[in-house]
Amino acid sequence: MKKILVIHGPNLNLLGKREPDIYGKVTIDDINSGLKKMAKTKKVTLEIVQSNHEGKIVELIGKSAGKFAAILINPAAYTHTSVAIRDAVSSVKIPTVEVHLSNIYAREEFRHTSLISPVARGQICGFGKMSYLLGLEAAIGLIGKK
Repeated sequence: MKKILVIHGPNLNLLGKREPDIYGKVTIDDINSGLKKMAKTKKVTLEIVQSNHEGKIVELIGKSAGKFAAILINPAAYTHTSVAIRDAVSSVKIPTVEVHLSNIYAREEFRHTSLISPVARGQICGFGKMSYLLGLEAAIGLIGKK
């Protein structure tokens, strides 16, 4: 099974308009297009979801066991606040890669703590759209090690 769940967290639907000095002008469609192109060349299937709702993200992760080989997630603002998403990632035992467009450690202090990273296999941040592509490469590598 080479299917990867990609989760975009809250406000990522606003990319391209929201704080372009931090996030650039890249849109969620640009990111998804790049991910789909890479997935095709790497022969993996993606299911891509964006949600502004914590409960929906928790449900997606909770239902992913047996359906996906890996998870690529940008929890966005929930990175710093969601014990529920952290617990869901921990519970499903699916290799998870956390990504962020910006370098969360170079921003406001409250963004320096990720509740997700301790239960993810790794985290990539600060490379804009490339964070997602590097994250997908990492997730595919984790699938290959199974």
